[in-house]
Amino acid sequence: MSIRSFLLSSPIFIGVFLFQEAFVTQLRLPAGGINVLLVVALIWSALSTPEIGALTGFGAGIGMDLSQTSPGPLGHWTLVLIVACYGVAFLGYGDDNIRGNPINIVLLTTIGVVLSQVAFLILGLMLGQQIGSIGNIIFLLAGSAFWTAIFSPLLLKLISYIHSNTFGSRAQL
Repeated sequence: MSIRSFLLSSPIFIGVFLFQEAFVTQLRLPAGGINVLLVVALIWSALSTPEIGALTGFGAGIGMDLSQTSPGPLGHWTLVLIVACYGVAFLGYGDDNIRGNPINIVLLTTIGVVLSQVAFLILGLMLGQQIGSIGNIIFLLAGSAFWTAIFSPLLLKLISYIHSNTFGSRAQL
């Protein structure tokens, strides 16, 4: 990742973080709502190389750790998002069928959000955090998958455009 790309992508994620904290957390969406920073990071990673995906996960994870609504210790979301964004980028990087089809990116993002939250819960249990009942957890995961599947297609075109302008590639969705 060149310095130019890093300097252009950092304010984008800072802006998404501020939008998440100032606006989205104030919405009272049923079934847990949506985490826009997580969705943007996974879509950005699906369009990138695995190395950029890991760096994206690191930056977005720090942002999610600094969030007011983060229940875990500092570094908890960072670890989860480094692995999740790297995995999504790795799956999307080698196969042009995934990168070229918006439905596949939305599906990959939705599955990535759910698996990231499951990994966050499992690591939270290992760190001694209290979690709710199994029924409540399944309800919140299903709600998160629903909201991600609804909002991901709306964000995909914008993120694809910004990503292609940031990295100077000609391929857009």
